[in-house]
Amino acid sequence: ASFTVSLGKGDSTTVVIKQRPGVFSTCQIRMKYVLRTELKIKPGENVTFTFTCSTPEKYFIMEIQKNIDCVAGPCPFGDVHLHPPALPRLDRTYTWDVKASTKAGLELKFSTPWLRQIEPGGTCPDFLSYNIHSRIDEATVNIGTFCRNGSVSRVKLLGGVVLSLHLPWNSPLTTSGFSIANRTSIKRLCIIESILEGESSVTLMSPNYPLGFPEDELMTWQFVVPSNLRASVFFHNYSLSNCERKEERVEYHLPGSPSNPEVFRLSDSQPANIPGTFNMSLQGCDQDAQNPGILRLLFQVVVQHPQIDENVTHLVDLSKERDMTVTIHSEGWPNHVPLMSEPICLICKDPRTCDRALTLASGTVYRISFLCKDLSQLRITAEKGISCVDHRRCQSKSYSLSVPKAVMQLPIRLHKFIWKLLAPDLVNIEITSPSLKLQQHVQEQRCNTSYSYSIVSATPKTELNVGVFCPGGSIEKIQMRNNITISLRTFGKGFINESNHQDLKMSFVPHIKDECTFTVSPNPKAKVYLQTPNWLYGLPPYVSISWYIIVPSKQSAHLGFSKDRLGMACETGRAYVNIKEEVWGAEETVRREDELLPEPRKMQHNFWVNVSNCKPVDKTQLSLQFWVTFADKQMDLGIILAVVAGAGVLVAIGLTVCCVKKKKKKGQNPMVGVYNANVNTQMPGKKGFFPKGRQNNESHVYAVIDDAVVYGDLLKDSNGSVTPEVDVYRPFDGPMGNLPPSPPPFSFRKDMKRSLNTEGEPPALTDTEQDTYTFAHQKSGPLEDHGDANEKDKGDTSVPLLENKDQDGLVE
Repeated sequence: ASFTVSLGKGDSTTVVIKQRPGVFSTCQIRMKYVLRTELKIKPGENVTFTFTCSTPEKYFIMEIQKNIDCVAGPCPFGDVHLHPPALPRLDRTYTWDVKASTKAGLELKFSTPWLRQIEPGGTCPDFLSYNIHSRIDEATVNIGTFCRNGSVSRVKLLGGVVLSLHLPWNSPLTTSGFSIANRTSIKRLCIIESILEGESSVTLMSPNYPLGFPEDELMTWQFVVPSNLRASVFFHNYSLSNCERKEERVEYHLPGSPSNPEVFRLSDSQPANIPGTFNMSLQGCDQDAQNPGILRLLFQVVVQHPQIDENVTHLVDLSKERDMTVTIHSEGWPNHVPLMSEPICLICKDPRTCDRALTLASGTVYRISFLCKDLSQLRITAEKGISCVDHRRCQSKSYSLSVPKAVMQLPIRLHKFIWKLLAPDLVNIEITSPSLKLQQHVQEQRCNTSYSYSIVSATPKTELNVGVFCPGGSIEKIQMRNNITISLRTFGKGFINESNHQDLKMSFVPHIKDECTFTVSPNPKAKVYLQTPNWLYGLPPYVSISWYIIVPSKQSAHLGFSKDRLGMACETGRAYVNIKEEVWGAEETVRREDELLPEPRKMQHNFWVNVSNCKPVDKTQLSLQFWVTFADKQMDLGIILAVVAGAGVLVAIGLTVCCVKKKKKKGQNPMVGVYNANVNTQMPGKKGFFPKGRQNNESHVYAVIDDAVVYGDLLKDSNGSVTPEVDVYRPFDGPMGNLPPSPPPFSFRKDMKRSLNTEGEPPALTDTEQDTYTFAHQKSGPLEDHGDANEKDKGDTSVPLLENKDQDGLVE
């Protein structure tokens, strides 16, 4: 197609067609027999041209600039037209450069649907945008970038104006959409008018945003609001410059205010619930030349109908709380900014101080109200700190981790309650849930309660995500070495009822060895899954975690792992899994990272499971899960047989003893000297010497009993004149071998006849003679009370009896 562009000499218009930046093409502009990549048409020229390709909009753009001088000549008030007509369908930018005196500002009026300001670099849905600059002498200030379909109806500027309109090649727009209305002195950088006809919101920015508001300048936004609606102002992003003189501030002219203008700092809560039209002005200051800083502001104005319950107040008494803040906010705050079509909820601590978020501090009593059609859009996030300064006092206290009633009484859903627990060095933190106990949220055993606890242990260098836990499990206690953050999150409305039963508590305890220790007391009928902290990312290097599993006395535990190996490799050190029952003599099961984990096994007593990490290789991580079930104990067949056999032996011994006693009683046989390797022989002595008794004494001594009558005939056959002698075994003084010496021989006195009575019986024993029949060689001197003579006399060298023990330690 052929295009003809004709510019009159008085148009002050220039048209430039050039290649799109960053796009290389062989498509060119043809003028008669000349090919060009760029064409510039000046005032007074008439040019006809074509393109060498069928889709020039892909490769070329067009700029149309028109200069208007309102200083040297009359200003062309009225609508501004898109000139010249019949231009090629290319992406094009119209620029109007209007020169004006600084004593008389210019007013740009936009036709409906008006304009909406966007941040620099943003795009409009229809790719059609306006850019407005103010020109004062040689300085240029970017007022802002705007799309269509907004609330900005007029812009008044001091001095000249540079306005650009960007149109895509396929835009159907045939008019510029604005007019130059008049010239009025405004004595400030600019005035932006925004008309808010119904419930809506508008977001605006200060000039040159985000680079910085001009030094010591003043500008105004005028908001036209129906008197039956209420407007509220919210600052979302701002920064301050470094002032040498004066102070940066915001001034309001509010309807019905007795003290206009009302002055606010940018850090203050801005006015809310404003009935009708109002003005807001931003005033800069004289900045430090060496370090000026940046003054910038992005804010939102929300308009809505008055709320029926805006005069209803709610009491929030935090006077008895310490180190706690309560924030009431809209759902999605602070990341989500409501669209113009969305209703907004405001929280007010007085009729004029409202915001999308309100923070209440402990130690104060508040009366708050809500400007909100639906309170279900609001949430509560609270935070409380508990710290230990003096460890001697801390370790004697227990702290309840429950949501205060002042928070629960509000008609707002609790979103999150955070406890930050701070402990000094050598003091650790213990979390308990005595009645409900905790369940760890794992893939195989998900929490389905109305709330859960997320526990994170942190140091200045590392953070350990201990896990997510909910009530109704088997974990009684969690001990951690570092500072702790516990976040309670709620799900649904059930927490209002369940909050009355919270029993989570914390206390400060002495130093523990592992990074984290769990005490688990499972339900005998449940299957419990437990997994290492930092599940998604693996245990940090050189961290050790322990679980202490309590096994009911009448049950046995079944322990198993969810995989057969740790599944990681070590760069430095070794990773281990240790399992040990808490019983004397129990063996410890240890597996390294390069070994198979133990097969499922039975545990008869309380036991420990410990996981210790090394420094992993590359991206391999240590994440381990195991499970525990319980079953009633079943007595082993071998134990039953052993018990029966033992009972039989005892019965046999009893019968034997009974028969021997009866036989002795019947035959009146004399007593004989006996050597028994298994029995600790004992003769009765004076009760005064051995009040404790000798039944537990293991001093192996030989006793010689006077039974001379038994050997009487043999002695008579020998020489007929020898009388048996009663004696005590003397300690062995000869060399010792591998075995103890043989039992001692008998000795006799020569004059046996004088020792025998007439009936041939041995003489009766007296108290004095009984002292001779002790079981150990006594030292001279007094005996200790309540003791065993052999045990007390360290000089005793009596030869012990030989004990033969089997593998079980039983004496044969």
